[in-house]
Amino acid sequence: MEKEFLTPAGFERLSKEIRELISVERPKVMNEVEKAREHGDLKENAEYHAARERQRMIDKQIAELNALLVKSQIIEPSKVDLSRVSFGTTFTIVDVDTEVEEIYTIVSSYEADSSRNIISYHSPIASFAIGKKVGETFEIKGSKGTREFEVIKIKYVKEMFA
Repeated sequence: MEKEFLTPAGFERLSKEIRELISVERPKVMNEVEKAREHGDLKENAEYHAARERQRMIDKQIAELNALLVKSQIIEPSKVDLSRVSFGTTFTIVDVDTEVEEIYTIVSSYEADSSRNIISYHSPIASFAIGKKVGETFEIKGSKGTREFEVIKIKYVKEMFA
């Protein structure tokens, strides 16, 4: 079984989401199923079928999140080695050609938020950057050709994990 890295904050958020689904959302939908069942003929009861579908979706989500929780390994970002880009680091890269800088933080797929440049360690940028030291370069091939980036800073940013 492949481990999925999570930050402590991500682990807590995942645990809370599972508890919410089990203790609030699932009972609510079970109540909806029972109310719809009271309306009679289940073959043509759209309310019942919609509630059952919602129940299946919630059960599937609970199972998927529990599977993630089981295979998770917690990594404390404040304790990672900052000599190389790795899970939990915030790193700055510069496009060698355009000199445009970009800053990314590497977390799990569950915790990623591309709108804030918080990326999964499975993402293309992270997979090329992981293991690189300040001053080292890597290339990414994309639809606009190959771009070369240089790592110019690696640090821990506590606020990214609050």
